[in-house]
Amino acid sequence: MNAVMMAQAFQLRVCDLSSADDVAIIDRFVAGHAASTPFHTVAWARAISASCGHNTQFLIAVDGAGTVAGLLPLTHVQSRLFGNALVSSGFAVGGGLLCDNALAEQELVAAAISLAQDKHCPGIELRGGPLPKGWIEDHDTYVGFSRALAGDDEAELLNIPRKQRAEVRKALGFDLTVETGTSARDRDAHYEVYATSVRNLGTPVFPRKLFDAVLNEFGDAADILTVRREGRAIASVLSLYHNGVVMPYWGGGTADARTWRANDLMYYALMCHARKHKGATAFDFGRSKVGTGPAAFKKNWGFDAVPLSYAKWAEDGTVPREINPMSPKYRAQVAIWQKLPLWIANRIGPVIAKGLG
Repeated sequence: MNAVMMAQAFQLRVCDLSSADDVAIIDRFVAGHAASTPFHTVAWARAISASCGHNTQFLIAVDGAGTVAGLLPLTHVQSRLFGNALVSSGFAVGGGLLCDNALAEQELVAAAISLAQDKHCPGIELRGGPLPKGWIEDHDTYVGFSRALAGDDEAELLNIPRKQRAEVRKALGFDLTVETGTSARDRDAHYEVYATSVRNLGTPVFPRKLFDAVLNEFGDAADILTVRREGRAIASVLSLYHNGVVMPYWGGGTADARTWRANDLMYYALMCHARKHKGATAFDFGRSKVGTGPAAFKKNWGFDAVPLSYAKWAEDGTVPREINPMSPKYRAQVAIWQKLPLWIANRIGPVIAKGLG
C-alpha cells in the first residue's frame, strides 16, 4: 500500500493493484455501492492496462474506523494526437467519483489534482458522479437510457412501443439465429461486425486486444450476443453485467443488418437472455450523443433520455483535450475515414483509438 497522500479528515491514498488486500477493498466497495458501474472495477482497469498500456490508479478515502468513504479510478491516457489526461474512467462512459460523503468527494478531488500535477498531466476528465465546483461542466453532449426489464419474454415484447415492436416481430419472422458466448467464434464475429460498423460511422476501431481483455477479466460478467443469417454474422454486441444491470457496450451491424432487422432482434434477444441467464433486472442502453440517430433509435424502444454530466479540470493556461468525433475539428477526418478500405481502417485504427481513452 502506498503512503498516505494527504492528512485531512480522511486518509487518502493510492491503492496497489498488485495487492490482493487492496483489490478486495476496491471490489467490496464497488459491489456494495448502488451508484457503481463496471467502469469502477479493478477488472476494467486491468483490461485497459493489458490491452492499451494505460495504467489506472485508484484513489480511496478511508475514515478513522477504516471504512472506505469514497473511490476514484484515474486512467492516465497519453496520446500524441489527443493529448494527456487523467480519465475517470478510461474508455468508459462512466466511472467518476463514487462516494458516500461530501467531504470525501472534496478530498478525492484535491488528491486527483495533486496526482495530475505530480504526473505533469494538464487535465482531468470525470465521467459521471458528483461534479467538483469550478470545473468545466458538460450536461448537453450526451444522454443515457435505462429502464427495468419485464418479467418474461412476451411482457418484454409488449414493453416496446408499437412501431418498434413491429420491427422486432419482423425480425423474429426472418430466418435469423442468435448465439451467445465468449468463444473464439463469438469474439471473431463480434470484432468483424463491430469494426465494420465503426468504420462506416467514421471512427477508428479499438484494438481487438481490448475486447479480449475485457471478456477475460470480467468472466461471467461479460459476453457476446451475435445475430446470424445463413451462418454469417450481421449484428453483434459485447455486453457487461453489473449489480443486476445489463449494458450492451460495444455493438454494431453490417449493411445487411438493417434489411433483416438484425439490430432489433439483437437487443430484444439480449433483454431476454440477460433476464433468464444473468439474473438482470434492468437494461442500460448506454450513452448516445444528443440529436443523433442512435439516440432516436433508443427513444423508439421506449427509453427516456437522461442527460449525462461530465466535468473537466485543466491546468492554468491549458485547454482541455477534445475527443468528441462530432466536434467540427474532426469533421474532415471522419469523412475521410468512412471511405477507407476496411483492411486499412482495421490496421491503423487501433493505433489511433488507443489514445482516445
